[in-house]
Amino acid sequence: MVLEHAVLEVIPGQEAAFEEAFSTAKAIISAAPGFQSSRLSRCLENPSRYLLLVEWDRLEDHTEGFRGSAAYQEWRTLLHHFYSPFPTVDHYEETAVIR
Repeated sequence: MVLEHAVLEVIPGQEAAFEEAFSTAKAIISAAPGFQSSRLSRCLENPSRYLLLVEWDRLEDHTEGFRGSAAYQEWRTLLHHFYSPFPTVDHYEETAVIR
């Protein structure tokens, strides 16, 4: 499993519109091959900042499969105009679990 991590800086005042667009966009990403789950969280200290976490089977499911698909173009059209600056996306693999 690969964990995608993206901090999304939404243009202030656009939070409600972003969340509405994301509710549509989540159906797009969840249909992608290799998608496992996603979580969108809003920052308490900075309500224009969101954390998007997406679990993929493999790195390539995101970087080549989803990003290379027509579905990604729909995702992009729905969401990318809300970001300033454009987010950096990193990918992680689990090395330890503490419960």
